[in-house]
Amino acid sequence: MVSAPHEAMHRVFQEYPSLLSGLSDVLGLELPPVASAELLTVDLTETEPLERRVDTLLRIRTESDGPFLLVVEAQGKKDPGKTASWPYYVTYLNNKYRLPVLLLVICQDHATAAWAARPLTIGLPQWPTVTTRPLVAGPHNMPVITDVAEARKDLAFATLSAITHADNPDVDAILKTMSVALRDAPESLVEPLVEFIAQGLGNRPAAQQWRNLVAVDLSFYTSPLSEEIRDEGRAQGRAQGRAEDVLLILGARGVDITDATHEKVTSCGDLEVLRRWLVRAAFVTTSDEIFAEETYADR
Repeated sequence: MVSAPHEAMHRVFQEYPSLLSGLSDVLGLELPPVASAELLTVDLTETEPLERRVDTLLRIRTESDGPFLLVVEAQGKKDPGKTASWPYYVTYLNNKYRLPVLLLVICQDHATAAWAARPLTIGLPQWPTVTTRPLVAGPHNMPVITDVAEARKDLAFATLSAITHADNPDVDAILKTMSVALRDAPESLVEPLVEFIAQGLGNRPAAQQWRNLVAVDLSFYTSPLSEEIRDEGRAQGRAQGRAEDVLLILGARGVDITDATHEKVTSCGDLEVLRRWLVRAAFVTTSDEIFAEETYADR
């Protein structure tokens, strides 16, 4: 199953193909400025019953050096199968479109990036017939952007940098920089970038940090993610209010509230469970009795 970070690492190039120009310094390769880009089909299946698909395929038209094909592969871990499939992609596409092919691999960890950067050879050890050399962008060469002005220079590039540094110890500072940098950007630009970062973080702890930043720093912004965050916030607010009511009733009745009870009540986000505890709080003699199975509402 394709993961959200996998999608974010290559789909950002579909929205912002000019990213390739920004990667020139990172990759140590002088690339011509992108004039335009055309999204091509990612299906490389032939008549044989063997399906082959790249993640993203773009026909790049440059301002001076002619067109070429850009294959963007998002790689979350080492995959021995790529030893065969990546050379196939390059030779097949070159044969089909009669254009130069550039293979770019985006990674989120150092080990995968080092693995992906190795030349892939086909032939004899003493004479490789075909050599495929992927370009790799990842935490080993993408800059850590924690300066708002720098992020604003190229928001798409800064977004890709944030995605590749999802496991960086300073990811909170990186995400805070992005949320501030996006504040004054056009909403049409903010929407996809916010979603790409959310996807790129996957289920990492930093994903919740990003949701919190979107809710606070980008409160003006409307999207499925922001609406989901706001719905969660409203639900959490209702749960917090009901938990406070449970503790208030226990305290008003002079029932000693243990630390364990306080922790369990305040950490509960289930409104129905809290409702049951609220009813029981009016009858119990010890605070932990609110967690008992019997219902005190019928007394």
